[in-house]
Parts: sequence; C-alpha cells; structure tokens
Amino acid sequence: MAKVELKQPIVAEISETVKDAQSVVLVDYLGLTVEQDTLLRKKLREENVSYKVYKNTLMNFAFKGTDFEQLAPYLNGPSAIAVSTTDATAPARVITDFVKANKLTNFEIKAGVVEGKVYDAKGMEAIAAIPSRDVLLSRLLGSMQSPMANFARVLKQIAEKKDAPAAEASAE
Repeated sequence: MAKVELKQPIVAEISETVKDAQSVVLVDYLGLTVEQDTLLRKKLREENVSYKVYKNTLMNFAFKGTDFEQLAPYLNGPSAIAVSTTDATAPARVITDFVKANKLTNFEIKAGVVEGKVYDAKGMEAIAAIPSRDVLLSRLLGSMQSPMANFARVLKQIAEKKDAPAAEASAE
C-alpha cells in the first residue's frame, strides 16, 4: 500500500474533527510527562475538547480550504491540536490553567483559531481569560435577577408599612 493511501484516512479524520469546530488551538506539547499528558487529556475531555497529536504536514493538508488554514505558519516543531465544537474558549482556558497549575515551561500554546479568526500565543492567553459560556450566562442572569429581587423587597416593605397602621388600629 502506498504512503499516500495510508495518510488519507488520517487527513480525513483531522478534517472531520475540525469541520464544526468553534475553536482550534495548536500547542507545542514538549515537556509533558506521561502523567501530565494523561491529566491534561482528562481535563480537556471533561470540557468536551478533543486533543490529539498529528504530523504537521497532515494537519496542513486537512486545514487547506478551511478557516484553520491560517494556522499553517505555526505548524512547525511538535504540534498537537485541541478542538472544541461547543465552547470557543474551552481549549485555551483549560490548557492555560493546566500550564499554570503544573508550572510547565516548555508546554505552550502556539496559536489558535476562534470562530474564524486566527490569534497568536498572546491572543490565545487573552481568550483563555474569558470565562466559559455557562459562567457568563449565570453571571448575566444573576445581574438581571438582582435588581428585580431588590425591587420586590422594596415593594414588600412598602406594603408592610401600609398594613402596619391598619393592624394597630384593629388591635385597639
């Protein structure tokens, strides 16, 4: 079997993985121990992020004609991709938190594409600082609920003050 025929299924697998992706993060995975790699993969799976190491040339072929083709200049050295179809900030956030928690110096984000726009390592750090969609929604609902709850308390206090003189008069 020719080498090309062996590589075509891998290119198709990468293409399928990134097809509906909201974000793709390209990382340099050097410096990870097996335990650290296993832990990172577990944390990424918990956030519904797929993470896999591929050859740069195969990723380059798979990215051709997609938004992720912009990652081609960053495809050098050892590379792995983290892909999320649900939360655009999840791959960058999980990887950045993992690097900080484990004080890794060699493991780093090279670049990423989030919703069609390419970001370098600094840009991905900024994206990693954005909370998850669920956290943002809960903050929004909390900020909307707080004024309504305060308004309800004020109305209740006003109603209680108006009822208080009537209750005192009936008690006499």
